[in-house]
Amino acid sequence: MNASDHPSCHILPARVGLARGTGLVDAWQLAALLGQLPASVLLEVGCGQFGQFTGAHIPGAAYLDTSELEHAPLFNRIDDAALLALLLRCGIDCGTTVILYGRNTLAAARAAHLMLYAGVADVRLLDGGFAHWCAAGMPCAGGSGRAFTPVHAFGAALPLCPQFMTSLDDARSNSGALVSVRTRSEYSGASSGYSYIAARGDIAGARWGRAGREGDVNSMSEYQHGDARMRPAAVIERMWDGAGIVRGQPAIFYCGTGWRASLAFFYAWLMGWEQISVYDGGWFEWSLDPANPVIVRINDAVAA
Repeated sequence: MNASDHPSCHILPARVGLARGTGLVDAWQLAALLGQLPASVLLEVGCGQFGQFTGAHIPGAAYLDTSELEHAPLFNRIDDAALLALLLRCGIDCGTTVILYGRNTLAAARAAHLMLYAGVADVRLLDGGFAHWCAAGMPCAGGSGRAFTPVHAFGAALPLCPQFMTSLDDARSNSGALVSVRTRSEYSGASSGYSYIAARGDIAGARWGRAGREGDVNSMSEYQHGDARMRPAAVIERMWDGAGIVRGQPAIFYCGTGWRASLAFFYAWLMGWEQISVYDGGWFEWSLDPANPVIVRINDAVAA
């Protein structure tokens, strides 16, 4: 293979039109970065997947479980003090380059959003996650992974980007900017989407940002190719534009509990969108208060 034929020498379709294109890396770019960034942390983010991590992971990675980022019963994010303590324990300050990946890209996106909210300036996501790394024929390591080297200060007052997070009260007053990153059946009220969420319907006034395959809250097939790599930015923006979700206007992404919304947010951030945030509580939190306006669209026409 000539050097010019190597995949890392070409602009990949997903990166065309990305204002923050360095935030999305492929396996070859990540391999080139490993060991070259003096202040970097590589994290595999998973949900109860440490056993899989010890079997095989990207060399130099440490493991972070989503149980450290969110808590039951609503799976809302941890508070700012706990987030600060976690970042410091992981050796992350506001100037650290953090590269995230997962066996489920949504888990990594959940961490990416929280780190951007905290104020980590250089957050990058492995496009396609661990499966892409393996498919590219890259080496893997076993064992418990890299040990964290804690730092003692974040270097700024956390959060540096509070505008990236929307509370329940703010969601109530900005319902016209809400973007439902849920399947058609969830958005219409035919299904709640989750075994532990009883209520069906969606937030009145929200626009449909779409998500993925029916019955699979881990699917973002409207946003990703079959290998979980990002679809071209123009494709995603056309999808949003058809629902009245327009660049330059506020967009507050939410889903059931935050994971899918975090990926939509991260892609919008890569595209250079401003006035974007995540309503962390999502449908789960909203649906618990009968005073919150809800709409069921089962009998309405929802664009396919």
